[in-house]
Amino acid sequence: MSTVSTVVGGISFWYAQEGTPAPREPLPGDTSVDVCIVGGGYTGLWTAYYLKKAVPFLNITVLEAKFCGYGASGRNGGWLYNGIAGRDRYAKLHGHDAAVRLQKAMNETVGEVVRTAAEEKIDADIHRGGVLEVAHTPSQLARLKDFHSVEIAFGETDRVLRGARETAERVHVTGAVGSTWTPHGARLHPAKLVKGLADVVEALGVTIHESTPVTEIKPKHAVTPYGTVRAPYILRCTEGFTASLKGQKRTWLPMNSSMIVTEPLPERIWDTIGWEGRETLGDMAHAYFYAQRTADDRIALGGRGYPYRFGSATDNDGRTRPETVAALRDLMVRLLPTTAGVHVDHAWSGVLGVPRDWCATVTLDRSTGLGWAGGYVGSGVATANLAARTLRDLIQQDSGQAGPTDLTALPWVNHKVRRWEPEPFRWLGVHGMYAAYRAADRRESASPRPGTDPVARVADRIAGRH
Repeated sequence: MSTVSTVVGGISFWYAQEGTPAPREPLPGDTSVDVCIVGGGYTGLWTAYYLKKAVPFLNITVLEAKFCGYGASGRNGGWLYNGIAGRDRYAKLHGHDAAVRLQKAMNETVGEVVRTAAEEKIDADIHRGGVLEVAHTPSQLARLKDFHSVEIAFGETDRVLRGARETAERVHVTGAVGSTWTPHGARLHPAKLVKGLADVVEALGVTIHESTPVTEIKPKHAVTPYGTVRAPYILRCTEGFTASLKGQKRTWLPMNSSMIVTEPLPERIWDTIGWEGRETLGDMAHAYFYAQRTADDRIALGGRGYPYRFGSATDNDGRTRPETVAALRDLMVRLLPTTAGVHVDHAWSGVLGVPRDWCATVTLDRSTGLGWAGGYVGSGVATANLAARTLRDLIQQDSGQAGPTDLTALPWVNHKVRRWEPEPFRWLGVHGMYAAYRAADRRESASPRPGTDPVARVADRIAGRH
């Protein structure tokens, strides 16, 4: 496939459609505030929002290296859903009931984002159609049924299991032999949400400085080329860009994910696909995809592509390799054959934060005032909101303004994670892992047997995912 007429990079399609925001002023020099938040994505902005709402007199500053939403918050697939990285591990560490409480909080978070966006008049093309995950092979179907049972065991009693015919009635995905659906999900326009949230936060009285990269975070100090911000609380909300900070190179791995978006599809093609419920759509492959039907009737679809750059490097404004664009388009056509002649308008990439044990975390070190949240492993659109409310509660508890809450007692709070291996072991491990997953998917597609490929199981164990 030629990508000559496909826009590649440019941050993301969401910004090509919405326009990049007017730039805010960089930090003018040294200053002191009550709370300094490093990172102007979902986590940082939601944290500023909830803190300012709870304690209006707080002097809060957000420092952003580029502009608010430049990273994953403005490039993701628009999945607002109840998945959270590390829940099964938290069940092993803290017990099943603790993990159920975490899952319940995530279920409620979907509604919290929808309600808050409406209350603050943020039009982010939100449509609450739930999440549909399909299986294409006997192995995927076995995993899907196991996954469905596990989710019910963690409290999702409203989850639905569907057979091949019922799945086709929702979305006609070629070869789908079954699916599971949860109502705890919505489709949205990522850039509209982050731009709207930044405007709301600023209107509340929070100061946002853009074009202000933080080079080092230390107790009560956030260091930038333009000056230092001093505060009792310094909160790191940098997700996939954490490795750029001094001393954080091996904290969270910046995993690369890529996306394509089509031109708006005509009604005749949608008649063959269905998708009238506009569910977010994924599958049970090891190297899985994620997709949505946009408000203007495009298909936006993503997957891993080139998973990791040596030395924890991040991309340049979303630039994406031609072979990744071609692979994602081929995947779309394989799943939805009537899209074969459809033009791909835009392709881009971004990074997400991956801890060594694949567990999202929220932390406040009460001895230093340093806090952080992230490691969402691709589930950050909703998880960032829960993390922000948890950081709010932790700060209020630490400052004596409130006591412990249900959120501060969740098992992901103050979870400790070991660092990633040094290079070249990090690069070799990640690329080897995804090569194994792709090979496992190919073997499962060719096999009539339902078991998960043993190579994928080994890759899971080595990666620390299970």
